[in-house]
Amino acid sequence: MTTLAATADTRVRNVRVSEDTLTVDLMDGRTISVPLAWYPRLLEAAPSQRENWKISGAGYGIHWPEIDEDLSADGILRGAPAPARKAT
Repeated sequence: MTTLAATADTRVRNVRVSEDTLTVDLMDGRTISVPLAWYPRLLEAAPSQRENWKISGAGYGIHWPEIDEDLSADGILRGAPAPARKAT
């Protein structure tokens, strides 16, 4: 028996950041929403900083230049929160 499956295209198409949620639309039509609390830099950023994002890594990543935050579509899909910050 053969199964036909659409090829997954996990490149980023669009990003939305609300007060408590990061939502990423992928090129293959999926939409992933995760708690903003998983990404402290984004959580603590001003709304204008959250809106200033760029697609990076050949389409597989997201970069917020004002807060120096980088996330990968793969990490978001796996449900991987940002690593805990080291105490200084």
